[in-house]
Amino acid sequence: MKARLIATGERAPGWVAQGFAEYQKRLSHWLPLELVEIEPGLRGKGRDPKRAIEEEGKRVLAALPKNPYVVALDVPGRQLSSEQLAQRLEHWRSQGRDLAFLIGGPEGHAAEVSATADETWSIGPLTLPHMLVRLVVAEQLYRAAAMIANHPYHRA
Repeated sequence: MKARLIATGERAPGWVAQGFAEYQKRLSHWLPLELVEIEPGLRGKGRDPKRAIEEEGKRVLAALPKNPYVVALDVPGRQLSSEQLAQRLEHWRSQGRDLAFLIGGPEGHAAEVSATADETWSIGPLTLPHMLVRLVVAEQLYRAAAMIANHPYHRA
């Protein structure tokens, strides 16, 4: 099983890219994780934000692997403890499908993207920079995989 993190936004700050790369490397033998960056829709004066969201949504859907189990990151989604995420990861593995985790743009996911999701995961009620969410997701996936493998990384 492989995982793809499809994230709207480009050019992560160096510290985010470096942190993400570290967890991506650590995950490589348990859950290979690929990052796909989606160009954000154009926003600004005289531009329709709804159109930007729709454009992003089309690019996100085009970036999905074939027949994935789709988990959309969204504040109103299901909040999971690290232990619960490890259980979900075991469940996802039992599905026999690749995973796709989706991080939307500033206004969230397009309706078509939300409709495609098999489930929605919230990393909490805080509003976080979407670049930081990439790093948090990678770390939490590593933590969950380490728990499943009885690796000492997670100490609760």
